[in-house]
Amino acid sequence: MGNCLSITDPSLVVSEKILKALPVETPFKFPSPLPTFPQGNGFAKRTIDIGGLEVSQVSTFNKVWSTHEGGPDNLGATFFEPSSVPSGFSILGYYAQPNNRQLFGWVLIARELSSNTLKPPVDYTLVANTESLKIKQDGPGYIWQPVPPVGYQAVGLIVTTTSQKPPLDKLRCVRSDLTEQCESDTWIWGTNGVNVSNLRPNIRGTQATGVCVGTFTWQPQNSSPPSLSCLRNTKLNFFTMPNGSQIGVLFNTYSPLIYLHPDEEYLPSSVNWYFSNGALLYKQGQESNPTPIESNGSNLPQGGSNDGSYWLDLPIDKKAKERVKKGDLQNTKAYLHIKPMFGATFTDIGIWLFYPFNGPARAKVKFINLPLGRIGEHIGDWEHVTLRISNFTGELWRVFLSQHSGGVWLDACDLEFQGGGSNKPVAYASLHGHAMYAKPGLVLQGDDDVGIRNDTAKSKKVVDTGLGYEVVAAEYEGGGVVEPPWLNYFRKWGPKIDYSVDDDVKRVARLLPGALKKAFVNFAKKIPDEVYGEDGPTGPKLKGNWSGDEK
Repeated sequence: MGNCLSITDPSLVVSEKILKALPVETPFKFPSPLPTFPQGNGFAKRTIDIGGLEVSQVSTFNKVWSTHEGGPDNLGATFFEPSSVPSGFSILGYYAQPNNRQLFGWVLIARELSSNTLKPPVDYTLVANTESLKIKQDGPGYIWQPVPPVGYQAVGLIVTTTSQKPPLDKLRCVRSDLTEQCESDTWIWGTNGVNVSNLRPNIRGTQATGVCVGTFTWQPQNSSPPSLSCLRNTKLNFFTMPNGSQIGVLFNTYSPLIYLHPDEEYLPSSVNWYFSNGALLYKQGQESNPTPIESNGSNLPQGGSNDGSYWLDLPIDKKAKERVKKGDLQNTKAYLHIKPMFGATFTDIGIWLFYPFNGPARAKVKFINLPLGRIGEHIGDWEHVTLRISNFTGELWRVFLSQHSGGVWLDACDLEFQGGGSNKPVAYASLHGHAMYAKPGLVLQGDDDVGIRNDTAKSKKVVDTGLGYEVVAAEYEGGGVVEPPWLNYFRKWGPKIDYSVDDDVKRVARLLPGALKKAFVNFAKKIPDEVYGEDGPTGPKLKGNWSGDEK
């Protein structure tokens, strides 16, 4: 998406010094150019036929208007018009992003492949005049919603610096049967009751047809948001998805490095190593006679549901159990799940790591750090990182880092990269809990300086996912992947651990003086269920994000 920016309005009232100080004035560039992809299918061809429309990503912009307060880091936001639009293509809406990061983004443009799929608006409605907001800005901005002809939908807004309505031929509306409902996604900017967000399709998943346009919505307080839609891929044949050799190039380019904490004792491993080193399959009613597991999981029950009839556990022998709990970094493997997103205009590469054991949690109570006994322990731990890659260009757009029962999306411009000209992002796995974070340090699950510690740091213990990986699933015809038997084991990867949470909480509380004891006890009542970790987890295929979007 290698963004380009030009500033064409000489009447901006904010000083040049302020503009130069904003990160958004510098287009983001990856450390290295994109690779050349092997030929095949429609991947990385710059345009995509979504049925009736040919669409393309534009990441070159002319700045229109900026605010200089509110939003992330109170630095404001900037609104852009797409530029360098090829002949025959039409603008569908403008782009916006926060000022606190480098310019990195895109919007779709479109041209007709059949008649009457695009039409100009019949009018514009003024959504906002920012003069009334009384904020630092480049003079007033005017936000306009296109009024579409009957049978058509607007998919983006226009921004101007004058009260005069934009020309009707400035952009196009889309025939209604080629659109879907959309919703707010990430927050861009807000102040005085106004909020600006990116848009995404309401329904998202491997078979969903909604296509993200890259435009934004403007939501005034106590008012309905503008009526906007996203696009629909009515030709969802997955022709734009990468083939096997293209996936190899993509992962060699973007495979993340995951740093473990220097004090981490519970390391990841491959599934095959875990099975070959004594992991056992238990069946309800036959607990005294567990079954050793074949190295590829071929004797695991297939399909069904998580009905409690089977579960996995560590070896019975005490020494073997302690050894297997600690994993084996040299035998770690990343398991890749390739899936289409946003109507096959993007490819998600889900990168799954297996840990034989999740270690105990630690608490921070003001200035005191305390171990929480067995709270947080469970056998079998699946964590993942997801790469979201443009099928227009093959460029990495976002990375999802899983964190306990949720996680966070980060745009590529907000990531740390390995260094040395590498386009490989870096993530940090928290001590014992293995939640993924973008930066080293402490993230506290709690508030008022009381909570569960998530400590991360760079160390010599690192998982280079590109050195040992296996593609285990592809959610489209032509993916050509044979799924390993263990992937279709739908029961728990660990037993239910019986221990008294109340006893552990009381034991920790006894160590604290009055005010700190009260703060800790109040926090303990709000500890999320996933932190307690008494029950073993299910495998990747039973997670909601397997066929849907990330949370």
